[in-house]
Amino acid sequence: MAYTTIDDPSAFFQIATYTGNGGSNHGIVNNGNSDLKPDILWYKSRSHATGHILYDSSRAHDSGETKFLTVNTTAIDKTDAQMLESFDTNGFSLNTDTDGNGNGRTYVAWQWKVNGGTIANNTDGDLTTSVQVNQTAGCSIITYTGIDPIEPLDLGHGLGKVPEFWFIKSRQIASKQWGVYHKNMNATPQNYYMTLHTGNAAAAASSWWRNEAPTTTVIKTGEQDDVNRANSNYICYAWTSIQGFSKFGSYVGNASADGPFVYTGFQPAWVMIKTVGTTDDWYIFDNKREGYNPSVWRIRANTTGGDTTGTDNTVDHLSNGFKLR
Repeated sequence: MAYTTIDDPSAFFQIATYTGNGGSNHGIVNNGNSDLKPDILWYKSRSHATGHILYDSSRAHDSGETKFLTVNTTAIDKTDAQMLESFDTNGFSLNTDTDGNGNGRTYVAWQWKVNGGTIANNTDGDLTTSVQVNQTAGCSIITYTGIDPIEPLDLGHGLGKVPEFWFIKSRQIASKQWGVYHKNMNATPQNYYMTLHTGNAAAAASSWWRNEAPTTTVIKTGEQDDVNRANSNYICYAWTSIQGFSKFGSYVGNASADGPFVYTGFQPAWVMIKTVGTTDDWYIFDNKREGYNPSVWRIRANTTGGDTTGTDNTVDHLSNGFKLR
């Protein structure tokens, strides 16, 4: 359609559900219209309490090792030969670790295609960032090393548009948080932050994004050492809305089964919701685990819990958006 430049969204994002077999070289195959070799891989057990495991091809390229972070904790980069074995042309392969391949356990994997692991130096900011970017899909993986003294930084992102949502994590300092920016978490979002590993409400703190809005070329960070400490390595995942493919926005709830309709302009496959003003979890819904409306299965990004269900907090996936129930 002329409405979008992405005719086949499965070329850039796919969801796989699978059951572990406890054995090595367990290949998970995507079944979209296109083969997809993931550059961002986020998987979670649906049936058991385990961590949210996050891999990407940029860190594998930088270090020569396949490293993962745990979304629901502040843990640093780790390697484990019993976890991810490879990114494959049409999916990925796992070893025997129960976080991703426990025998008889069920899992979901959310996968983004960026640029096939191809990384370029970006000099738009105050330091050179290593950027893997897909402007068509509005997604960027940014790695950088902090400088001394700690000071505000402009980080080149390569999106060519203003980023609307990102999260940053120190790869080497375990106590540092997953700092989140969302364009609608406040009227002046550059003066607020949220944390992906907690359910905390958005909080005012200019030390994170220094009260300066991002631009089409750079993300602006403050003096918070969660985003800049000398000689410490960081990872940032950034997205921007792409018409007909992705959307970042906000809505006001009404506490009714006939909840608000959120227009996106396309049928969303993956929906993540977080309340801004109060403490509550990061809820993730998708159209794969259940496959029909209402979508009652939800996973919380900030906890180890698996799929939960109930009559509250359910979503209808519609042709042009989603509706809260």
